Amino acid sequence: MAVGTTVLFVHGLWLHASSWGPWMARFQEEGYEVAAPGWPGDHDTVEESRRDPDAIADHGIDDVVAHFAEIIRAMPEPPVLVGHSFGGLIAQKLLGQDLAKAAVAIDAAQIKGVLPVPLSALRATLPVFKNPANKHRAVSLTPEQFRFAFANAVSEEESQELYERWTIPAPGRPLFEAAAANFTPHSPAGVDTGNSGRGPLLLIASGKDHTVPESVTRATLKQYRHSDAVTELLEFPDRGHSLVIDSGWGEVADTCLTWLRGQSL
Repeated sequence: MAVGTTVLFVHGLWLHASSWGPWMARFQEEGYEVAAPGWPGDHDTVEESRRDPDAIADHGIDDVVAHFAEIIRAMPEPPVLVGHSFGGLIAQKLLGQDLAKAAVAIDAAQIKGVLPVPLSALRATLPVFKNPANKHRAVSLTPEQFRFAFANAVSEEESQELYERWTIPAPGRPLFEAAAANFTPHSPAGVDTGNSGRGPLLLIASGKDHTVPESVTRATLKQYRHSDAVTELLEFPDRGHSLVIDSGWGEVADTCLTWLRGQSL
């Protein structure tokens, strides 16, 4: 039993923190303490967050990192981080800053230095990029957009159920920051990939992910080639971006638990 170790879950764009509920229950069963704070501006429930998109708008990557860093510094010891999508990017930044024991980054958003931007990823983020003013706004997905970006590997019925249960507006700023990262000297999407003293990192890729295709995750792994710290990659070939919330979430969670045990965490 992993008594005393805290696992802090970090959600990505368009999902509410409460979507981690099943994961938190599973990890608690294994002896971990758990927490899943929202991003700056998120409300306690999906419904409240949908009603107040202005509170969510205009928060960038640095704002979110600072928000979670403050939470972590109030903890008795650094946690293990599990992040999905942009939450995976946030987890990598915090790990690189030595604020976590370890991190699992699931279908993590593109960090600075990663070059491939597949067409499916461009299409998935088009609802934000089609209007430059969205950099300062919170943007919602339609059910059809959610199905393409998240739930293409599950049934249409399940996609609709996930959309209605978990989706909230998302700030556009992080997407604009990540898109410009390779042209920005001190981009917020930059990660200290050369830190050899950090804790272990697991990158998880999904073979059918439209938003963060497998090629992006493999390119992310290459960014860590100058670090001696543990950096590993696992792939779920038949899964899409919704793998942390859809009916197959348990397999992903158990894979993370097995990996953490292998790292004596």
